[in-house]
Amino acid sequence: MDPVDTGSCGILRQPKAVWATAGASVVAFMGIGLVDPILPSIAEGLDATAGQVSLLFTSYFLITALAMLVTGFVSSRIGGRRTLLLGLALVVVFAGLSGTSGSVGELVGFRAGWGLGNALFVSTALAVIVGAAADGSAAAVLLYESALGLGMACGPLVGALLGDASWRYPFFGTAFLMAVGFVCITAFLKEQPRPARRTSLLDPVKALGHGGLASTAVSAFFYNYTFFTVLAFTPFVLDMSPYRSGAVFFAWGVLLAVFSVIVAPRLQRRLGSLTVLGGSLVLLAVDVLVLGHGGRTTVVVCTVLSGALIGVNNTVYTELALGVSDAPRPVASAGYNFVRWFAAAAAPYFAPKIEEWSDVHMPFTVAAVTAVLGALVVLVRRRALTAEAEELRPGHATGDGVGVLAN
Repeated sequence: MDPVDTGSCGILRQPKAVWATAGASVVAFMGIGLVDPILPSIAEGLDATAGQVSLLFTSYFLITALAMLVTGFVSSRIGGRRTLLLGLALVVVFAGLSGTSGSVGELVGFRAGWGLGNALFVSTALAVIVGAAADGSAAAVLLYESALGLGMACGPLVGALLGDASWRYPFFGTAFLMAVGFVCITAFLKEQPRPARRTSLLDPVKALGHGGLASTAVSAFFYNYTFFTVLAFTPFVLDMSPYRSGAVFFAWGVLLAVFSVIVAPRLQRRLGSLTVLGGSLVLLAVDVLVLGHGGRTTVVVCTVLSGALIGVNNTVYTELALGVSDAPRPVASAGYNFVRWFAAAAAPYFAPKIEEWSDVHMPFTVAAVTAVLGALVVLVRRRALTAEAEELRPGHATGDGVGVLAN
């Protein structure tokens, strides 16, 4: 399946239920980078340190990781529509509460609740879109990936525009937009058939017993540490106004979207998935190392360029995770995300600590090392990954929820 060719004829001919879910997905992915340009403003407003404010990412992704064991369990029992609405309701409540926070501790706690809601929504959205889509799953997957990229690009921009007036406004804005998504999904999305087999809480952990999936998850763990060092720690190094910081991360998000949806599949067709992944991880390590030791202009350029490499990595990792084992895709995705999101929680916590123990350059040096470790896992475990990776067609199984997210 070629996502570029298929999407041009089918992506726009979708029912209202698909557009409602895709629109809510954009806002859900916006929530990941929304706080990026306002981290210094939050620190100033709540009289907090960089390390304390970075816990906004740690609490969010720690709960997201743990929720991966729960999402399949919940959706296989109450259905996709109700799971989406539950996730949206939690985001509306906790995003709104985040804007009322009187201390950094309250804000960190509310972000944890937000992470649970986002995990429930994002992990279910792709399956719902595919189930409700017209013209097969190809256009639906491309629409989902486009929503992911648009959300990652627009999150920092929205955060900057609203956050320039007050750091509280982006949280209230997210709550409002997700409430609109809740109403649209309630109105347009009908309940879909439930899976024939209910997912247990331990199914994602059992899926990690497959060597290929475990190798993919471990490599992605190291990579995610690098990714979220850039996302959570760089704003403090940039030390810019919300507008300027938001512009930098908007450009970063645009490259992430373009390279994830358009460039990565073409590179995979030409070079193969593992070659693309290993090379991109090494280039990311070089980029992050230069970022950490350069001047202001170098930091800006390397931050923006990292978006292209992160976009490529997200797409390849997602396809590997969903195609490398014989477990059902939702179960394999949950197990994979359960491992990798722990790194997304760890990086924002350790980066400021490492700076305190050494200097501002060392967090990026560590992040460069973890990117290389991710590439080494791919190299050492190549035999466990090669057969499955070469069988994957670009776009075959993208979109696990941070594919970005990551992926």
